[in-house]
Amino acid sequence: MAPTITAAMTNSQEHLTLTHKLRKPLVEKLRRERINSSIEQLKSLLGPEFLKQQPDSKLEKADILEMTVCVLRQLKQKKQQKHDDLYPLSSTVKTSITTEKSPVPVALWRPW
Repeated sequence: MAPTITAAMTNSQEHLTLTHKLRKPLVEKLRRERINSSIEQLKSLLGPEFLKQQPDSKLEKADILEMTVCVLRQLKQKKQQKHDDLYPLSSTVKTSITTEKSPVPVALWRPW
């Protein structure tokens, strides 16, 4: 016997669809507010860096994100340099291990 669609089921589905349609813009607005808030926090945390780059221009969100990535890379590089300065032997060992030839040829994985 085939299932029948009752009025209660139809009303329930309509209610869910309506609820979804009402909630979606609100959820999207909250998501955008979170993104904007985080970008503003990045801008304030890295303010001096931004002023050095472009002192008088209005920065777009993409500019702020790109500069943040750049600053984080510089910090990571400085941290690695400090580590190498403190432990010069570890970087020498690491270099010698990576420069040794592997007896088994290593093929690069390429999806094409």
